[in-house]
Amino acid sequence: MATAFVSWPSAPLTESLVKRALSNLPVSIIASLPGTHECSKLLQWSTYDAIDHDLTHRNPDNVLSSSYTIRKALIRKHYLARCIHSYLTKHLDSVLKDAVPRTWDLEISYADELDEMWSDQLWDLGNEIDSDSSQWWILKPGMADRGMGIRLFNSKDSLYQIFEEFEEYSEDEDQIDDTSVIISQLRHFVIQEYIPSPILLDPDERSLGVSMLNPPENLQGHKFHLRAYFVASGALQLFMYDRVLALFAAVPYISPRKRRDVNDDAPGNIDLTPHLTNTSLQIDRGEKGVHLLDELSGCHILSGDDTDRGALFTPEDIENIKVQMGSVLAETFKAALEMPIHFQPLPNAFELYGVDFLVSHDSTGLDSSGNSQFFQVKLLEINSEPAIELTGQRLHRILEDLFVAIEEVAILPFFEQEVGCVPSMEVPVVPRHLRMCLDKKVRGSGGW
Repeated sequence: MATAFVSWPSAPLTESLVKRALSNLPVSIIASLPGTHECSKLLQWSTYDAIDHDLTHRNPDNVLSSSYTIRKALIRKHYLARCIHSYLTKHLDSVLKDAVPRTWDLEISYADELDEMWSDQLWDLGNEIDSDSSQWWILKPGMADRGMGIRLFNSKDSLYQIFEEFEEYSEDEDQIDDTSVIISQLRHFVIQEYIPSPILLDPDERSLGVSMLNPPENLQGHKFHLRAYFVASGALQLFMYDRVLALFAAVPYISPRKRRDVNDDAPGNIDLTPHLTNTSLQIDRGEKGVHLLDELSGCHILSGDDTDRGALFTPEDIENIKVQMGSVLAETFKAALEMPIHFQPLPNAFELYGVDFLVSHDSTGLDSSGNSQFFQVKLLEINSEPAIELTGQRLHRILEDLFVAIEEVAILPFFEQEVGCVPSMEVPVVPRHLRMCLDKKVRGSGGW
């Protein structure tokens, strides 16, 4: 009999969604792996650490797992930056050239190490910082999530002070604040150019139970990022779940600036509240800042120059953004495939990713073909085992549909496949709300 190993000890919502999706299949659900492989077919739909990856590799006909074993090129910020940089040197016309903020990665344990880096790997960044103090930059730990360790800076001195702040927390962990990190435990960071012109909307304009548009003069533009769920299956198909989330900052957007209520020399003198849109940093707001992108149709656009303000965010705009998102992530997976040391898709594995995008607004923008494109998608990061519990109860139904779609596109074909046959790369019917972004045959017996 077919068996499904399900274990999500720190994510009870995910576990319940998995079990609900599997209720459509004739499988026996177990909470721990058997000592020996005694079942005809085994599904491991569990956390990465709970999966027996050796079993996945040794039994490609009988075992299907919910995570690729090697995928650092996608989910680690510093590996992703290197992966895309390498790809762009060989594919100059790739859509990624406009869809990824310029990025530098660094490995650092102490603030003093910056002195040598300014004359080495951060040479060109240092020149830009010295020549334009109005440009802001964002620092992110390479292996942290949920907004931890994110800082803004616009000078070499302020970056030095940030790392000194992290050093102090490393020495006194009792003093650590909500977003600080211990530098000695992370070491890998990325620096990205801060996108200065995000699209701004007012999330309260489409509040629950409110159908009448507010006058534009009463609206306040908030920054938001988009969270899209992508399903990678086998070696290799990529699907985008088109019910995209928009996650809003708690307060109206202002350009980065130093806070007036603290000492100018203090390392934490930038108010991050208008800039950080992570729901994990806004737990006190509940699901107030979480919306479906489609729900924002008809909202007034509150960014851009004066001639743009007051225009409406249209269904066509939303569809254009979704198409960009699918194209950008498909190209990102192509880039990862060219780095096989750090990304190895397997025919008997699948994985759900939560992918974060920012949308920049430029009324004079052009796409690669020279056509007008006011909104440009920017890839921020790719998350494995995304924190779906932060979506909120109101939108719980979209998560249920997502996991059923995963079952249909990635799991059902495996259980229907005869042992010893080559897995089919064809999907006759793509489940509702899934869009196929990439369908690529990866060579090699292991899929890579």
